[in-house]
This record gives sequence, C-alpha cells and structure tokens, in this order.
Amino acid sequence: MLSSDKNVELIAQLIETLRSYLKTQKEYIKFDVTEKTVRLLTAMALAVTMLILVIAVLFYFSFAFIYMLEPHLGTAGSFAAVGGFFLLMLILVILFRKSWIERPIIKILANILLNK
Repeated sequence: MLSSDKNVELIAQLIETLRSYLKTQKEYIKFDVTEKTVRLLTAMALAVTMLILVIAVLFYFSFAFIYMLEPHLGTAGSFAAVGGFFLLMLILVILFRKSWIERPIIKILANILLNK
C-alpha cells in the first residue's frame, strides 16, 4: 500500500514536470517565431529601402549619361541609347532571374527561417 502511494506521487510529479516542460517549450516557440519574423521583416525593409535608393541613383545617372551623350547623338539618340541599355538589362535579368534573384532570396529566407 505504501509503495502504491509513492507511485501515485511520482506519477503526479512526472505529469507536473511534463506540463511545465510543455509550457516552457510553448514559450520558446513563441520567442523563436517572433525572432524569425522580426529578422524577416528587417531584411525585407532593408531590401525595399535599398531598391528605392538604387532606382533613384539609376534615374539620376541615366539623365547625366543622356546629357553627356547629347552632343554626340542628339537628344532623341541619347534617350534611345539609355533606353536600349535598360532594355538590355531587363532582358538579362529575365534570362538569369533564377541565379540572380530566386536562389539568393531562397538562401536568405532559408538562413533566416531555418537557423537554429
């Protein structure tokens, strides 16, 4: 009879320890998800900011290049040359989108989300 009471107490302690463990694991998962979400949002905000700045820089440099070419090609020729350059860049980005865009994004996301 005494042995049975000890077994019941041990089982009750085991159940309480298991509950505590599960509660701790739940909190850990919450913190982990929060950390990964913050890292992901930070990376996205940084990427958007950099993209906007790169677009602005390209815009001003393209106009500077147009004005530099204008004496040699004329206004229309300068705009056409810069437009042709950007069209060529667009075609290259479309052709190499997997290696230039998709794979790096997948690596970054996998690094953020699967980092232990």
